[in-house]
Amino acid sequence: MPDQQYGDRAIAQAAFEPLEKWANQTDNAYTIHLEHPEFTALCPRSGYPDFGTIVVDYQPGDWVVELKAFKLYINSFRDQRISHEMVTNAIADRLWQELAPVGLRVIGDFTRRGGVKTVITVAKGDGSLFTPYTPNLL
Repeated sequence: MPDQQYGDRAIAQAAFEPLEKWANQTDNAYTIHLEHPEFTALCPRSGYPDFGTIVVDYQPGDWVVELKAFKLYINSFRDQRISHEMVTNAIADRLWQELAPVGLRVIGDFTRRGGVKTVITVAKGDGSLFTPYTPNLL
């Protein structure tokens, strides 16, 4: 189907091409909160699917990420074998590098695997900018 081919291409491009971003058009200090509740990747050991929510909070500097670009980038992990820790750090590193925000926090809130709940938090810059996070309890 053409739509699937387009989607597959767009997701593959998002994994490697620079994220589309917008110039921050204000000097005001503000926080952007993003949630992607349909994160999927593959367990690096078993190959079984992992599910979770990716939460991003950042105070922009000069740039703001375009939301579709963010969504496609997060979806680019769906067929990768990657640990919870590595994917959360990879997302934080890329957003930090490409957006150069004042502060950034990326949270990987993953569904239980083997009965164990995992929440990974990576903070860069001024971490005091963000409100405490309450993990999903499912």
